[in-house]
Amino acid sequence: MPTPLNDDAHYLALKARDARFDGRFFTGVTSTGIYCRPVCKVRTPKRDNCRFFALAAQAERAGFRPCLRCRPELAPRSDGPEGANWSAQDGSAILAREAARYLDATLQTGVHGSGTVLATAQRLGISARHLQRIFEAQWGVSPLQYLQTRRLLAAKQLLTDTDLRVAQVAHLSGFASVRRFNAAFVGHYQLQPTVLRKAGPQASGLRLQASYRPPYDIAAMLGFLAQRGLDGVEHVDTATASIARTMAVDTPAGRLRGWVHCQLDAAQHRVALHISTALAPALPQVLARLRAWLDLDADPLAINAVLGARFPGLDGLRVPGTVDGFELAVRAVLGQQVTVAAGRTLTQRLVQRWGEDVATPWPGLHKLFPSAHALAAVKPAELGELGVVRQRQLALIALAQAVCQGQLELTPDAHVARTLAQLQALPGIGPWTAHYIAMRALRWPDALPANDVALQHALGVRLAPAPARAVEKAFAPWSPWRSYAVIRAWHAPTPTGADTP
Repeated sequence: MPTPLNDDAHYLALKARDARFDGRFFTGVTSTGIYCRPVCKVRTPKRDNCRFFALAAQAERAGFRPCLRCRPELAPRSDGPEGANWSAQDGSAILAREAARYLDATLQTGVHGSGTVLATAQRLGISARHLQRIFEAQWGVSPLQYLQTRRLLAAKQLLTDTDLRVAQVAHLSGFASVRRFNAAFVGHYQLQPTVLRKAGPQASGLRLQASYRPPYDIAAMLGFLAQRGLDGVEHVDTATASIARTMAVDTPAGRLRGWVHCQLDAAQHRVALHISTALAPALPQVLARLRAWLDLDADPLAINAVLGARFPGLDGLRVPGTVDGFELAVRAVLGQQVTVAAGRTLTQRLVQRWGEDVATPWPGLHKLFPSAHALAAVKPAELGELGVVRQRQLALIALAQAVCQGQLELTPDAHVARTLAQLQALPGIGPWTAHYIAMRALRWPDALPANDVALQHALGVRLAPAPARAVEKAFAPWSPWRSYAVIRAWHAPTPTGADTP
């Protein structure tokens, strides 16, 4: 089992309430039996009373309960105390990190029961016993203990911030029954779930919050999204540092249609989330999508340790994600070899033709992005009427059909190498499009669209004999954070005529 993080550096970060370390470690206070985030505003405990843990699950296994003030469930997710370079780890460490990622994904899809651990082992191609061994060696807790903590903290957030019924909270948090949920909650936290109730009736939607680690260049993020914004689907308000958009989520019970609104607070390093009640049955999935969309779990310290020397002063830049992988893939296909404005125009026509109407509190938001099922049934000639060239007509239809048939998964927990190969096997989709999708939809931090013209201009290799190879060579030292290097290179001034996708 890993040794608790009893070093002075963590105590200094705790004393400073340094938000850059939020989620990278948790502090258990032996005098109170409580564990906190490093940003907790309570009086700093004595050094001798502190124990430091990489994960909330480790703190809970050691007998500590989550602080009701700083609320550990709101901390940005982290793969470990130092944001380790995963590409340099041994095979067991990589498997353990992937297992944690897959277990987190089960919270977003409503999978119940201990069978999720077996399913995770099967997905990784190892036995459940081997998964148990490497997971405990890496994290100091079993996969079930890790999953249980994640479920309970998810429930704690919903109990505190929403007026959802306890039965609904139990289901959304991954518990098979209210009885099991109550037993686990009381046994773990010595509290009845209803004690945490703070939110009154929320007639106009669900209001929650999420945290991130600074620095965060809010203007750059909103500017990137605004430049690609679609009328009727999304709206950016730079004056209030907010973005609203329509959103649909496919569930086993059917398609949910609603809206989301996110307002970024630079002073508090958090985001106020306002979510349509129509999306409540898929709330964990919606929250995960919003975190990925705004890249709230990025670790600037770890990233800047690799990229800072080459891209100084840009550590606040994030990789913009998406709320829907299929939508992002469609945008990527329509944006091939054209300017951002041209790609946006084509996509806007697609929305107007096949986007479904939806009601929202904002008059300017009234369209959902076309679903995969809607575009799978489209005829090439219909796309041609909108100005989409033949090659991209075939690419869009093949993409939609692959998603509808379950052959292609465009989510952050998808297998990256397999998905890249599947994408490039479709007509009209090459390495640039596949890596762009991997960067923004799959949330792969090491994607590299080496054929990107703007990237080649930014590096000054556009006229080289093999510009894509020159980009790959230049970016090699920046693995595993090449996606962030791409964003930083795009952000730098580019020669006339270059345009970021």
